[in-house]
Amino acid sequence: MMDLYLLVKWVHVLSSTILFGFGAGTAWYLWQAHRTRDPATIASVGRMVVRADWIFTGTSGLVQPASGVYLVLRAGWPPDASWLVAAYGLYALAFACWVPVVGLQIRAQRLAQHAADSGKPLPPEYGRVMRAWFALGWPAFLGLLGVFWLMIAKPALW
Repeated sequence: MMDLYLLVKWVHVLSSTILFGFGAGTAWYLWQAHRTRDPATIASVGRMVVRADWIFTGTSGLVQPASGVYLVLRAGWPPDASWLVAAYGLYALAFACWVPVVGLQIRAQRLAQHAADSGKPLPPEYGRVMRAWFALGWPAFLGLLGVFWLMIAKPALW
């Protein structure tokens, strides 16, 4: 029988892989669709990206803190260890960026769908939405890279 700690650790690592992988993957596909400037392509890919973000990125994003708290307490790490506090902050930053990113993806998809349905080009608002989406994606991506490093290195930061 598997030890509960090892099972939760496995779930934590698996969900972090899903969180990061789907986050990067959906961003890649939406960006590539955006580069086509074709409203129908953007609308179609946008629908899949939003769905994948809710199903995979969102659920793994909830599993991460729940499993992480269990692991910290069970392993005996002080919850206020500097590397953990930094990880909490970076994770909060990534989450704070992801929430509006999903809203921006929905908005971009709807604008593209409207343009495709009406046979018109993408409106100027679409460009503004995608610039904000792009700008918010980087801190989320880099924040999660920082969390990965902190989880592995566990440095004493202060």
